[in-house]
Parts: sequence; structure tokens; C-alpha cells
Amino acid sequence: MADEQEIMCKLESIKEIRNKTLQMEKIKARLKAEFEALESEERHLKEYKQEMDLLLQEKMAHVEELRLIHADINVMENTIKQSENDLNKLLESTRRLHDEYKPLKEHVDALRMTLGLQRLPDLCEEEEKLSLEPVCHATSKFTGMHPYALCAKPKVGPGTPRSPKGNRMNEERGNTWNSSAQSLGQND
Repeated sequence: MADEQEIMCKLESIKEIRNKTLQMEKIKARLKAEFEALESEERHLKEYKQEMDLLLQEKMAHVEELRLIHADINVMENTIKQSENDLNKLLESTRRLHDEYKPLKEHVDALRMTLGLQRLPDLCEEEEKLSLEPVCHATSKFTGMHPYALCAKPKVGPGTPRSPKGNRMNEERGNTWNSSAQSLGQND
């Protein structure tokens, strides 16, 4: 009987060993799956961090690009302001020179007429560059700020008729132009 009890004890131990071994194998399989999941997650995390680094580098490149664009915008704004100031100075200088030229020309024309000579041609007849009209077209958005830019006489078109006594078309325009210049002088 002692042998039977010993055998039963051994069978019970074997049964317990078998159950514990099966339980241990299940845990071992779960551990292996967990390790594989852990390694996979570590790889994913590493990839995510690399992607994040690339995105941050791209962001910094865009930030630098935006900074350069803002710097370019500031330079252009300053250039435009300087150009507007230069244009204002040039228009003022041109207006002053024209104001000096106009009475002198009228005086010379009057002296020439007393001698029976024809009047000298107007500036816009002599040379296109002396007309303010192209400046007005080129800076049409600024003409509101430059009232004397409107003082430019219209250029004579290629088919403008001339009278034997001189250019009446220019005289009419001159009268209109003179009244514009006088009204601007009153507004100053």
C-alpha cells in the first residue's frame, strides 16, 4: 500500500508538473507575443520620431522661407517708399522748373511776335520726354497724391490740325492747362 500511495503521490506530482508546464508554456507564448509587439512598437516609435524630425526640419525650412519673404517684403516696402519720395521730389522739381520756364517762354514769345517771328513750339511739341503725360500714366495710382502731375498738357496727336496763325489746338489746351495750374496754385 505504501507503494500505491507513493505512486499516487508521484502521479499527482506529474499531473501538477504537467498543468504548471502547460500554464508556463501559455505564459511563455504570451511573453513571446508581447516581446514581438514591444519590438514592433519600438520600431514604430523610432519611425515616428524620425518622421517628426523630418517634419520639424521642413517646418524650420518653411519658417526660414517665410522669414526671407518677410524680409523681401520689408525691402520692397522701403524701396517703394523711397521711390515714392523720389517721385515726389522729381515732380516738385519738374513743377518748379516748368513754373520758371513758362513765364520765360511767354516773354520770349512776346518779344518774337513784336519782331514778326513765330512763337516757339511748346515743350510737348518739341520732345515727348518733356511732357508729363507718360509719368502720369506710369504712376496713375499716385496721381491723386501729386496734384501737379495733372498739370501736364496733353500731347498733340499725329492728326491734329494746325492753323496758319499758330497752333490753336495747343492754345485751347494751354488755356485749359493754365486754368488747371492756376486752380492748383489756389489750392496750395
